[in-house]
Amino acid sequence: MPLHPTALKVRERLRERGLEVDVVALPGSTRTAAEAAAACGCELGQIVKSLVFVDEESGEPVMCLWAGDRQVPAGELGLRRASAAEAREATGFAVGGVPPLGHDRELRTLLDDSLRRFDHVWCAAGTPQSVFAVATDTLFALAAPAR
Repeated sequence: MPLHPTALKVRERLRERGLEVDVVALPGSTRTAAEAAAACGCELGQIVKSLVFVDEESGEPVMCLWAGDRQVPAGELGLRRASAAEAREATGFAVGGVPPLGHDRELRTLLDDSLRRFDHVWCAAGTPQSVFAVATDTLFALAAPAR
């Protein structure tokens, strides 16, 4: 399947950060972690959920990169879930296709350390049908550190 222009944009932004990946367009949806795991043929935990939250104190958006089989402890972190409009404004991408990197602006990023149980993980690539695999250590190295 040919890649959507948004998936091509993600691939180019990742290249600019030094990450060469094969973005794959899948015939079905990968909008949810369960759909993505089924489409990629991997464990649910290998799906990186790129979720946008809002810091309740500062009002700033926060990117949470979380394992597909885990929940972000938002209350413990002082976060609230961003609306779809807030997520798009913060990242430049619609919910269901938000990539972990390559957003329109740099975001404070929190990483779920449980992802390290896998050698590689699968991430959204800008659309609900596009994904890419990446070595977990590489994703952690490139993702912005928590501030």
